[in-house]
Amino acid sequence: MTVVDIGACCSGLRPVQRLGRRHFLQLAGGAGLMAISPSPTSAAEGDYQAMLLSCIDPRMVSPVYTYMNQRGLAGQYSQFVIAGAAIAVVAPKFEAWRPAFWDNLAATVQLHHIKRLIAIDHRDCGAAQIAYGAASIANPQIEAETHRKVFEELRGELGKRQPNLTVETGLMALDGSIKMFG
Repeated sequence: MTVVDIGACCSGLRPVQRLGRRHFLQLAGGAGLMAISPSPTSAAEGDYQAMLLSCIDPRMVSPVYTYMNQRGLAGQYSQFVIAGAAIAVVAPKFEAWRPAFWDNLAATVQLHHIKRLIAIDHRDCGAAQIAYGAASIANPQIEAETHRKVFEELRGELGKRQPNLTVETGLMALDGSIKMFG
C-alpha cells in the first residue's frame, strides 16, 4: 500500500497521521466537493414568485396544492399555513398569532425576493366561526362577505408593512374551485 505522509507535504505540520492512497483521495475529493458546493446561506436564497398563505384544514391541502401547480407555481413559492389563513392575520381573536405571520413574510421577502402574497381562505372554515361566530358563515353569501372583509383588511395591512408586494386573495370551495377577490 502506498502511504502518503500529509504532515511531510505541508510545511509546519507534524507527520502525525498517515493515510492510505485511497483514503487520501477520498478526503481530497470530499474537500473539493465542499469547496464547489453552495453555502447553506446561499442555498436558502433565490428568486421566487410568491408566498402562499393557507389554512391548516386537512381537507384543503390537496386542493390548494393542485391550484398552485395548475398556475405553474410548483417550486416557486414559500408557504405559511395557519388556522384560518387570512383570518388568522387580521381577526382580533387571533391577534397573538400575527407576529409569526408578519415575521415569516418579511423573511421570505428578504430570502426569496417574492413579488406577491397569495392568500387562500376556504369555505366551511372552523377558524372563521371561532373568530367571528357561527353567523359569519351562516350561508354562502354571508360567508363570502366575511372573507371579502378579511381580505380587504389584509390588503390594508400588507400595504403598510410590505408596500412593494401585490396580493391575490381567493375563497376556495371544498371541491377546489376558487372565487378570486380583487
